[in-house]
Amino acid sequence: MSSSAPQKITTFLMFEGKAEEAITFYTSLFPDAEIISLDRYGAGEAGEEGSVRHATFSLAGQRYMAIDSSVKHAFTFTPAVSLYVQCESEEELDRLYAALGDGGTPLMPLDDYGFSTGFGWLNDRFGVSWQLNLA
Repeated sequence: MSSSAPQKITTFLMFEGKAEEAITFYTSLFPDAEIISLDRYGAGEAGEEGSVRHATFSLAGQRYMAIDSSVKHAFTFTPAVSLYVQCESEEELDRLYAALGDGGTPLMPLDDYGFSTGFGWLNDRFGVSWQLNLA
């Protein structure tokens, strides 16, 4: 894919009031990460004023989108869909697991599971599921 071509498929994360906090946190964890655009709801609009109407951000060069839903819903994130990260070192694996796990829920603690000498799976404090693998 050329750098000017749009990414065809983009992971879209729907939060309820925590989108900007999550995006800021995620972009602080990865190299080549940035908030590309962030549009907020204004006074009198469908969403809570100042919350995220739509944002685009990138982590390690991969683009994502996020919003704060203006409608309450009976569902949230599920571990059935997760962000899978190939970590280049044990240090990166440990750092990401500690940071993402702060306030989150471990699903599989860091360990050697046979298929990988270093692997961990968790839900972060926003409910987003992450699988971290030592490459």
